Amino acid sequence: MSESEKTILKPWQIKLHEIIFEADTKAGKWFDILLLWAILLSVAAVMLESVESISTQYGNELRIIEWSFTIIFTFEYIARILSVGKPLKYIFSFYGIIDLVSILPSFIGVFVSGTHTLSIIRSIRLLRVFRILKLVRFIGEANLLAKALKASRAKITVFLFAVLSLTFILGTIMYLIESPEAGFTSIPRSIYWAIVTLTTVGYGDIAPQTILGQTLASIIMIIGYAIIAVPTGIVSSEIAKAKVHTNTQACPQCSLEGHDDDAKHCKFCGSEL
Repeated sequence: MSESEKTILKPWQIKLHEIIFEADTKAGKWFDILLLWAILLSVAAVMLESVESISTQYGNELRIIEWSFTIIFTFEYIARILSVGKPLKYIFSFYGIIDLVSILPSFIGVFVSGTHTLSIIRSIRLLRVFRILKLVRFIGEANLLAKALKASRAKITVFLFAVLSLTFILGTIMYLIESPEAGFTSIPRSIYWAIVTLTTVGYGDIAPQTILGQTLASIIMIIGYAIIAVPTGIVSSEIAKAKVHTNTQACPQCSLEGHDDDAKHCKFCGSEL
């Protein structure tokens, strides 16, 4: 990235970035610890509101608490945008999307009743605890797993499409074999049975009655065990090739993490760390 493309952060933006994004400083650590407690309490408020006996007696108080945290998280989200050189990088990052989604349900709930309970998604933000408490081992393992999953996504996507095609075929065959009285009233319902059977879940709400159908079901169950092992093997292979990084520093320009431990520049945008 050229100097002209970089956004020069003002002193207050640099200070705000250190507090909000960095867990190495004393102020940054305290900010994140308080943030985690706020997340825990807001999630607890949403959960308690779903309990009828508690909601009847303390519903108004819980809604006030939930809205108070929503306002706090809204200001925090705005502060994060203001403290980076490239706001869009943060907005469309994993944590940026989670931060936004965690506050939207409360506002949507004003127009659509009940959607505010989706604020429970804030619990995902607790993933920051690994950075805050400097649990280096867990940070490294989390980075390794994320890298392996990212490297595996193409193979797993192809595999899932192959499995999906297989369930369509097996479900259709079972629809032709079994009668509607056995529960196979349509191809979509038969495909549903094939998915449940192939994944070895086996609800038992539909079951083949003929010998041919039961034979096919047995074959599908055996195939299911083999299929479950494939994604595990793909990810395990990528984990073996991945390199562990424990660096938790966030780029002041794009706010992204995952840099090499000895990195001096951001590998995503080239800015100096």
